[in-house]
Amino acid sequence: MKIQQTPRLRRAAAILAGVLTASVALSGCLYAAIPEQAEPRPSTTKAPDTEGVAADLLPFYSQTLQWEACGASGFDCTTVTAPLDWENPEAGEIELSVVRYRASQEPVGSLLTNPGGPGSSGVDFISESLDFAVGADLIANFDVIGFDPRGVGQSTAVRCFDAEQMDAYLYDIPSAPRGSAEWESELLAGHQEFADACEANSGGILPYITTVNSARDMDLLRAVLGDTELNYLGFSYGTFLGATYASLYPEKAGRLVLDGAIDPSVPGLEVGATQALGFESALRAYMQDCLDSGSCPFSGSVDDAMADLGALLASVDRSPLENADGRMLGADALMTAIIAALYSQDSWTYLTQALDEALQGDPTTAFILADFYNGRENGGYADNSTEAFRAYNCMDYPVEDDPAAEAATTAKIAEGAPTIAPYWAGPDSCEVWPYPPTGTRGEITAEGAGPIVVVGTTNDPATPYEWSEALAGQLDEGVLITRVGEGHTGYNKGNSCVDDAVEAFLLDDTVPEDGLRCE
Repeated sequence: MKIQQTPRLRRAAAILAGVLTASVALSGCLYAAIPEQAEPRPSTTKAPDTEGVAADLLPFYSQTLQWEACGASGFDCTTVTAPLDWENPEAGEIELSVVRYRASQEPVGSLLTNPGGPGSSGVDFISESLDFAVGADLIANFDVIGFDPRGVGQSTAVRCFDAEQMDAYLYDIPSAPRGSAEWESELLAGHQEFADACEANSGGILPYITTVNSARDMDLLRAVLGDTELNYLGFSYGTFLGATYASLYPEKAGRLVLDGAIDPSVPGLEVGATQALGFESALRAYMQDCLDSGSCPFSGSVDDAMADLGALLASVDRSPLENADGRMLGADALMTAIIAALYSQDSWTYLTQALDEALQGDPTTAFILADFYNGRENGGYADNSTEAFRAYNCMDYPVEDDPAAEAATTAKIAEGAPTIAPYWAGPDSCEVWPYPPTGTRGEITAEGAGPIVVVGTTNDPATPYEWSEALAGQLDEGVLITRVGEGHTGYNKGNSCVDDAVEAFLLDDTVPEDGLRCE
């Protein structure tokens, strides 16, 4: 998932990362790893489900998919045409890129997946890291589907900056002192330049890049795949997309698993504050582990070590560290690196390396972590996740303009996340977005949708556990599974209790016990 250099407080979540960020390798990439199993079935195409479809949508719902082999054996790709504007289907069209990994036997059906973001590529998620996304039993029994939502990746996409401009936007350090009026003006001018580029380069799609429209696209995908119900596994932001789908199409909602949930009723200000506290908590857990390891660059108590980390951040804020490529590591980029590594306990050793190097004046590993998070590879950007992230959040989250609430939120972050707080707030980038938001915040009940499984991890920094509790409670038939542990999301992270419950639900429709706790 994406982090902005200076996360805004007023509207959308500062960070709602995709699950691909959950495990960082210093190579900066993930790769396809197909479990050994029977050969995939031959490529097939099922008749679309058009029952009850309105006449003006029939041209879309009646599409016959043309699958073509792509990548490793068992993968097929296709393109689906969707309305640009679901409220006015004749207003234009967009394309959705879809990848399928075929089940090795007669499938239970299709299993749509979403890695989060908003803005992460679902096509890359499945084609490049299939067994990271889903377990072997699901791969064998479902046609596993990845898709790039509208605005993302290989679908009709939001386009803004070239690589050089994106480097400046994400990594350049403002000349004015942090927190000053001049600093805010400088950042807001950068946001304006970014927004203007998105409007100029995106072909008129920005007003239609919303989660509601993307959920409607998912129903189209369900239908053209030939399924009468949607089976779905969504992570992080993908939980909001899945819950939105269930609220719009409860009669079509099949087996839905929402992992690392977002509470749809929480306003943007509260989202930002809760995430700040969540990352501070994860950072403290990392620091205790670091101190216990015997090879930590910090010493003393956790409080002592956190104070020393705060001093390091303040130091690079005053005197940025020069990288071999000429880029300067300031406090915002170092905070991005820290946050990137907190998504998974497996990445903590890289964080220790990055902080140890930074204390010695070397920003190399910190830049590797920050670049991984920002999708930067070999001087370019592998995807448009930053652009799509901004487009979705600026349209999904209503404007909040309450100075008293902003002040209270700032105070809450300062008290509960003192290490992170100085680098968390900044001007609202959506203030200069070319279109007003159309989204709303409110509870989602999805009445009539049947059981929906929600998975929450107790010290998840990006989507704190309380959000999974809240969403499971809101849903008319929500079922909560708790993974006790660190890191972002819970399924397919090595906890057999979680994995068995999720897979029994998806494969056999065995609803887990509500409140199941997996140590």
